[in-house]
Amino acid sequence: MTEFRLAERMGRLGTESAFEVLARAKALEAAGQTIVHLEIGEPDFPTAGHIVEAAVEALRTGHTHYVPAPGIPALREAVAAFLERTGRMRVSPDRVVVTPGAKPIMFFTILALAGPGDEVLYPDPGFPMYESITSFAGATPVPIPLRESNDFRIDVAELERLITPRTRLLIINSPHNPCGSALTREDCAAIAELAQRHDLVVLSDEVYWAIRYERGIAGAPSPLRQAGHASVLDFDGMADRTILLDGWSKTYAMTGWRLGFGVFPPALVEPITRLAINSVSCTSAFSQYAAIAALDGPQDGVAQMVAEFRTRRDVIVGGLNEIPGVSCVEPQGAFYAFPNIRGTGLTASELADRLLYKAGVAALPGTAFGPWGEGFLRFSYANSVANIQVALDAITSLLG
Repeated sequence: MTEFRLAERMGRLGTESAFEVLARAKALEAAGQTIVHLEIGEPDFPTAGHIVEAAVEALRTGHTHYVPAPGIPALREAVAAFLERTGRMRVSPDRVVVTPGAKPIMFFTILALAGPGDEVLYPDPGFPMYESITSFAGATPVPIPLRESNDFRIDVAELERLITPRTRLLIINSPHNPCGSALTREDCAAIAELAQRHDLVVLSDEVYWAIRYERGIAGAPSPLRQAGHASVLDFDGMADRTILLDGWSKTYAMTGWRLGFGVFPPALVEPITRLAINSVSCTSAFSQYAAIAALDGPQDGVAQMVAEFRTRRDVIVGGLNEIPGVSCVEPQGAFYAFPNIRGTGLTASELADRLLYKAGVAALPGTAFGPWGEGFLRFSYANSVANIQVALDAITSLLG
């Protein structure tokens, strides 16, 4: 096999451990072992029929060619209308950029704003791509510890101590992966004040905005309302320094469709569009018509999905808190439980491996989301109540 000398920057590019664990779990299944999958963060619900039909119709009518890099005008208009209709923000369509998945919004934002000598603040534990992309861009990633004692929310006083003259970008994520925590309105107000006082740009990752439990959207009238979701964009002046990151994957069970969007301050739209042209060219045309159908069509399925996630949350959190050596705070959003496993005497990786190979339960060690995740595991409860109960029984048998 020919060996290649990779560019130095490739050594700074990380990965997403969920897919590695999934591959190991699939290999065990192929060998005959039964595995309960609690590792992958995607809704286990089908994409709604009216969304699928919109894509099929778009294909039949010839929407199979290049489209404008920032998205077709109809979808950009639909996104702007949806954000206003759901009480999140009022924005003109020309500030919306549509991408194949939400990750490009992270990539483009960090590449456009941060380079050597700059610092990027991000939550730890947190989505591993924040740190990975920052390092790849040549900037310095600076973790903001999320502590169980603060319900895995940002401690604003600690955040302020981490800000330096080199800080260029602050990344926040609420509701949060992997902890299931959510920033309060008071948190967001304090973060907004810090951002304005220190002249920071904020990347607000809100892909789980619709999946809220306390004062959440379950049972809310259609179309969806903001209903308890707090954002830095709620505060005056923040729309001029905040990039909103969102998409269709979590809200509409469309992970495989690869559809995301960002809302940018006006001065960033052209540079971000240029990055899109240089990388992905555009987002597939037919999928954008499906995205319009998702935003403009019936929303009842989203509320039903969130109600089911709430039931599953109660089952898994209640069960984890009955297992010796394990304790779990109640998630406020997303579909992840992040239990403390320090009482087992095992590291996160040790316990995750034992669960997979001895108990047939696939989970992620908290350290997959940063060093501050040591002592915790992440379970995705995007699985049936029956399978969650099987997993809880297996964990209990392993640790009991």
